[in-house]
Amino acid sequence: MADYLILGVAALLAGLIDAVVGGGGLVQVPALFSILPNVVPATLFGTNKLASVWGTSVAAVSYARRVRMEWGTALPAAAAAFALSFLGAYTVTQVSSDFLRKLLPFVLCAVALYTLKKKDFGSTHAPVHDGWRQRLVAMLIGASIGFYDGFFGPGTGSFLVFLFVRVSGFDFMSASAASKVVNIATNVAALLWFGYSGHVIWQIGLMMAVSNVAGSLIGSRLAIKHGTGFVRVLFLVVVSALILKTGYDGFVK
Repeated sequence: MADYLILGVAALLAGLIDAVVGGGGLVQVPALFSILPNVVPATLFGTNKLASVWGTSVAAVSYARRVRMEWGTALPAAAAAFALSFLGAYTVTQVSSDFLRKLLPFVLCAVALYTLKKKDFGSTHAPVHDGWRQRLVAMLIGASIGFYDGFFGPGTGSFLVFLFVRVSGFDFMSASAASKVVNIATNVAALLWFGYSGHVIWQIGLMMAVSNVAGSLIGSRLAIKHGTGFVRVLFLVVVSALILKTGYDGFVK
C-alpha cells in the first residue's frame, strides 16, 4: 500500500511540473525504478507513458480553454513528432545512446545560461513566422524533439518550450501550451509501441494517471494564474535539476 502511495504522490508532482514546463519524468521515472526494481526498464518506461499521456492531455485542454493556442504551430509539430518518435524508438534498439547521455548535461547548461542571460527571453509573445514557413519550422521542431523523445527522452517538454520561445518567438506561456500538444503526440506514439510489445503495467499506470491528471490540473492553473514570469522561473529550476540528474547519470553512475 505504501508503494502505491509513493507512486501516486510522484505522479501528482510529475503532472504538476509537466503541466507548467515539462520535465515530470524527473520525478515519475525514478519513482517507478525505485518501487519496481525487478521490472525491466522498457516496461517501466511504458507504464510512465501511460500515466503521463493523460496528464498531458488534460493540461493541453486547460491551456486551450484559457490561453490562445497557436494551432498553426502546435498541430504540424505534433504530426512530425508522432512520426519521428517511432523512428527514434527504433534507432535506440540499433545504436547506443551513451554518447547522448554524456552530451545532454552540456546542452542543458547552454539552454539555462541562454535563458538567464536574456532577461526578456520569453516575456513577450511575438511569433516570427507565418504561413508555410511557420508550419515548416514547427515540423522541424516536432521532428527533432520527437526523434529525441523516442531515442532518449529526458527533458523533452523543456526542450520544446525552449525551442518554441527561441525559434518561433513565443512567450513562455504560449510555448508551454503548444508543447503540451506535441508531447501528447510523442507519448501516444511511444505508448502504442510499448503497449503492442507488452511493456505496460496497466493497473499501476492507470492508478498513476489519476494522480498525474490531478497534478496537471493544479500545474496548468498555477501557470495560467501567475503567468509567463512564473513559467520562466520554474523552467530554470527544472532545467537545473535536469543538468544535475543527467550529469550524474552520464558521468557518475
